[in-house]
Amino acid sequence: MLLLPAAALCCLCSAMVATAAEELIQDQLSLTRRVGQSASFTCEQTQRCDSDFVFWYQKKETFRVIMYIRRSNGAVEKGYGHPQEDDFSAVNIQNGCELKINKVKLSHSASYYCSCQKSGPHISVTVGGNWYLIFGSGTKLYVTDEPVVKPVVSVYPAASRAHLEGKSSLLCLASAMSPPLVQFSWKRQKEDGPLEELPPAEGEQLQLTQLGRGRSAAILTVRQPESATYKYICSVRHEGGTAEGPTQQEVPAPAASCPPETEPAVLAAQQQADLLPLDPLQPQSRVKLLCLLYTVLIVKSLVYCCGLSLLMSLRDDGPSTNYTD
Repeated sequence: MLLLPAAALCCLCSAMVATAAEELIQDQLSLTRRVGQSASFTCEQTQRCDSDFVFWYQKKETFRVIMYIRRSNGAVEKGYGHPQEDDFSAVNIQNGCELKINKVKLSHSASYYCSCQKSGPHISVTVGGNWYLIFGSGTKLYVTDEPVVKPVVSVYPAASRAHLEGKSSLLCLASAMSPPLVQFSWKRQKEDGPLEELPPAEGEQLQLTQLGRGRSAAILTVRQPESATYKYICSVRHEGGTAEGPTQQEVPAPAASCPPETEPAVLAAQQQADLLPLDPLQPQSRVKLLCLLYTVLIVKSLVYCCGLSLLMSLRDDGPSTNYTD
């Protein structure tokens, strides 16, 4: 039996930084099933593996090995002590393999990842000699009675200071979907040209997941080439299908004769700030002044108390005015 070294499990998350060109393919973002239904998770491009073994993991709080399957003959080996291992089976398919659950339980709610070993130098974790691990992107299993609902997609110009650097930002909001897991991508169209995928070098995307119930958003920041106007379309991938924004957002090219745009309100505020004299009582100075004031008050109180005590003492120790003949 092939044993996965303990170090590989400890560094599992680090191993998932394998390059996209080498990672295994798990096209299913999520699966929604009711209790008692069956579920299967696909893992493709296993021909990229240099070993004969494809591992399957379940991730809740931590990763746990469920089993491995041999690519050569489909033999399955469990024996990793997973408490639900008898609920799972695996089979080989064309260009990959499948993990199956015959009857789904609530306790099966988790993410499922496939993995295999490659040889040679790599930035991922080494599992022995020159071996390292490559992974799929994972599939999340939701066990619920709620139906699958595609997201509603809206695209807005994002309020941002990025335009001060010659950039523009767009906000894509996906809402009202079930399950909540989505993946954003962007397309662009130059004036009347063909629709094309946005090159990674042309934009930066920040994805904000699960903003409340059934909401996720992505912010795209792009730098427009001069003398070109593009329209951008947000595409949202979901278990229920792919949804796109109903409208295209146009980002005009920056003016060639002008520096990066500055909003009039921002410019006016900057000019006003330049005209104002410096405040002599900056926050640090104010704090120091208050400390000094409190110190003077405390010293005055101490001097008064000491003086009063001295007078009382002298009065008690003075000569008595009572005498007898």
